[in-house]
Amino acid sequence: MTASSPFSPKELRQLVLQHQGLLKPASGKEAVAEVLKQISYVQLDSIYVVERAHHHVLYNRVKNYQPKLLDKALEQKQSFEYWSHAAAFLPSEDYRFSLQRKLLLQNGNNHWFNPEQQLMNEVLARIEAEGPLKASDFASENGNAGKKNGAWWDWQPAKQALEQLFMQGKLMVARRDKFQKVYDLAERVWPDHHQHLPPTDSEFADYLIERCLQSQAVATMQQIGYLRKNMQLALKQQLNQQLEQGRLQTFLLDGKTYYYRPQLALTHNISQKLPNKVWLLSPFDNLVIQRDRLKQLFNFDYQIEVYVPAAKRQIGYYSLPVLYKDQFIGQVDVKADRASKTLLLQHLVLNEQVKLTDALKAALTKAVLEYAFFNGCESWQLVKASAKIHDWLIG
Repeated sequence: MTASSPFSPKELRQLVLQHQGLLKPASGKEAVAEVLKQISYVQLDSIYVVERAHHHVLYNRVKNYQPKLLDKALEQKQSFEYWSHAAAFLPSEDYRFSLQRKLLLQNGNNHWFNPEQQLMNEVLARIEAEGPLKASDFASENGNAGKKNGAWWDWQPAKQALEQLFMQGKLMVARRDKFQKVYDLAERVWPDHHQHLPPTDSEFADYLIERCLQSQAVATMQQIGYLRKNMQLALKQQLNQQLEQGRLQTFLLDGKTYYYRPQLALTHNISQKLPNKVWLLSPFDNLVIQRDRLKQLFNFDYQIEVYVPAAKRQIGYYSLPVLYKDQFIGQVDVKADRASKTLLLQHLVLNEQVKLTDALKAALTKAVLEYAFFNGCESWQLVKASAKIHDWLIG
């Protein structure tokens, strides 16, 4: 019988932050690889009003992080690009588990497009003969191949062929050139890729459980299988088996069954005060990407407004969740004005119940200044906030 939570709401929040690698940033030569393994993936995103999401996620978890460190991890085979619940950088240890989706696509499933096999064969042959190529390298033979004419799905045939070959596992991303994928044959990027055996459904379910609980501390079955198609039955069977073996325990929270490892515990005493720290998190951060979970565990209702018509936005185009200690206290819409090297806080909104203390002001100011430097900016400017917040922060 599922019991009520053995953890207080505060303990739950801190357990999640601990497993997310936010309370103790990684350092050293292997820091990026360590974080990727700990949090399971880092989602890629192309939006560039500030530094891209994948770098932002690592910035909050790796001491003195710079984008070149992720490039290095890819180059040294500590990471590879593929699909998690979305396009992502994944830890090298997880390569075998990318094979499940690749085989499905090789056997007739489509990713986004209906593949043109002849064009795919031609693209593959050219890369085999010439070496690594970008979509733009095919432009001379295929008109505007590789370029977008509007919406993100409006890709030309060569780009579609490259993406289908990438998703099938026949091509891999060797590196990025100004964010463009540079594709090469899988055997040249990952020489031992043929030595890996694809996982069974039960093995893949076990992998999903392990990675989710390692990175999120506690999770429901739906959260473990987030955006993973056709895995519900295998997940349910594996969860029940692990419960019977004593490898998992459960508790009930707001009518939902959460799973966790029996050994789950904080590495610090709950009575200890957390550092006086603010995190400005990416909208695609692993901590916030599952909005229902975020609302249940942190009582924070968040929506990125990139896809909301401008007239209907409440906060702004690219609003970052603001985390203070172990609670979310608001959002800030940001933009890096690269010409003036100024980070613009286009709209700062804090929850009404937040106490505007000197300690919070110091933590927020420090977080904003450090984030500005990370974005190549030398200063920051508060563009819009309530009079109360403006006077408190600027006055």
